[in-house]
Amino acid sequence: MKRNARGFTLMEVLLATVLLASGLALAFATLRSATALVTRGEVIAERSERTRAVQQFLRNHLSSALPIPFATDAATLQQASFLGEPQRLRFVADLPDYLGRGGPYLYDIRAVDDGRRLLVDFAMVQAGQTVQETPVRPPETLAEDLRQVRFRYRGLDRDNALGPWQDRWQTGSLLPLQVAMQVQSADGSWWPEMVVSLARSEGGAGGGALPQGLPPVTR
Repeated sequence: MKRNARGFTLMEVLLATVLLASGLALAFATLRSATALVTRGEVIAERSERTRAVQQFLRNHLSSALPIPFATDAATLQQASFLGEPQRLRFVADLPDYLGRGGPYLYDIRAVDDGRRLLVDFAMVQAGQTVQETPVRPPETLAEDLRQVRFRYRGLDRDNALGPWQDRWQTGSLLPLQVAMQVQSADGSWWPEMVVSLARSEGGAGGGALPQGLPPVTR
């Protein structure tokens, strides 16, 4: 006896189509989510690597800051070896040969564009003064896409005890004991706070008046 062939009904076809579409949508959503997670992980890793590189650069050179003057007041002969402000600091340290000619250089590190970028300028130091190189070296960008940058300084108080953190270090002839840097990225996240101890610091109190005749602190 011959059986009658039975096909799929319209409802069965529609149900199969809906199930297939749902499965594909779920697969694409999972793939999109996984891709987003990978991308986000790469961005976070790149940001962390950049943060570590900038902090390592500053830590290496700040910790080896030298008590070498880079500016002298012509009237009082008062010399400056370290000057610090909330968004700018200047000090002298050796410059690696691959960055220049080697020897002592002024490191001028400052936040610009309302704290959105962190730059560093280098200038050769000779006989207590900076020397303009030819060709002129443009500033280097250490970090960008920032919201704010803040430097703080710490030395000894008048009783030779460890003093409080200060927003300014204006005793230019002395190096602070410690320098701290706080950085907030444009997305609102904070970098790990960096605190550097200066190996050659004399630790004097940093609340003196800014010596007259030194290079301007705004740029």
